[in-house]
Amino acid sequence: MVIAVIGRGMIGSATARHLALMGHQVLLIGPDEPSDYSSHTGVFASHYDEARITRALDPYPFWSRVSRDSIARYAALERDSGLRFFTDCGLLMAGGDRNPALLQAEKGAVRDNIHCETLRGLTLERRFPYLHFPRDTLGLFEPRSAGYINPRLMVRAQNVVAQKLGVHVITATVTGLSETAEGVEIDSTAGHLAAAQVLVSAGGFTNTILPDPIPLQTYARTVLLAEVDTAEQTRLRDMPPLIWYEPGKDPYLLPPVRYPDGRTYVKIGGDPEDTLLPDEEARRAWFRSGGDPGVGGFLETLLRERMPDLNIANLKIAPCLTSFTNSNGPAIKRLSKHIATATGGSGRGAKCSDELGRLGALVATNQPVPPWAQEALNA
Repeated sequence: MVIAVIGRGMIGSATARHLALMGHQVLLIGPDEPSDYSSHTGVFASHYDEARITRALDPYPFWSRVSRDSIARYAALERDSGLRFFTDCGLLMAGGDRNPALLQAEKGAVRDNIHCETLRGLTLERRFPYLHFPRDTLGLFEPRSAGYINPRLMVRAQNVVAQKLGVHVITATVTGLSETAEGVEIDSTAGHLAAAQVLVSAGGFTNTILPDPIPLQTYARTVLLAEVDTAEQTRLRDMPPLIWYEPGKDPYLLPPVRYPDGRTYVKIGGDPEDTLLPDEEARRAWFRSGGDPGVGGFLETLLRERMPDLNIANLKIAPCLTSFTNSNGPAIKRLSKHIATATGGSGRGAKCSDELGRLGALVATNQPVPPWAQEALNA
């Protein structure tokens, strides 16, 4: 049976690899990253970045579980692909000592036996002297099997291993699907294709491919990149990523990471409000825009609150997008006899994409998902 996976991003590439491990013939279809966003007229993806936080700590049991299962497979994927995409430097989650999400994550650490250090006040500042916190801050530090991944490299690793397993990677954009009694006819820029089963995992562009759209809201996201020199890189060499919980301000910070332009940046994200991208053209235009300067200014203020001593050489913004379902779970489900989908990471999908891909492979082949995942996937 030939199964086509549409979308060569984080979840789609993982799905293709897991399908191949199950012994299926797989087509993995999707375009490469565009070289020039401003003039690109095709589709975009959300994994065009060098650093995304990964951790087991999460207020929600489902997202913690899929993250832990994914992280447990990072080493094998790095070994089999020859690509190192995971930096194991720990993760700090912090906020007011009565913050509900933070307290829920602390309970989850106990429930799931996640090694976590609880730090408060001066102890927290002494441990992370380059970060500034209010006195009533509660910090949860996950010292190992957490840190950040390079999403570009992780996608490449998935593709490398998938091809070793026999997956046929097709660099093309799918323009339409037509379900028949026997399977699915696929129109693409590489020509006409056919498959017995299709799984669509195209992120914010998923509904432009599906014959019938699913409930999926896609929002613009802007990140701020603060360039730092070698002295700052040395000073911050032990810095873990930070997730900060505060009403109206929920930024995340990444330590210094080298980007394709040869420069090293501290990254901060966390839009103050959601800006809906209602259709395909709005999403294309958003990526071509380069991001929102107003959000960039907001993020600069937050960055200086948390890192007042940071010596910034230069600032720039970059666009991204995030797709949310109506529930707190992803959209991994069968839509018809021959079509399924795996998308909607809801801002958490990068770190746990390998396990989301495994669940997608189960759904694509009509196999039962594990009991612990059923509630989240059926919501």
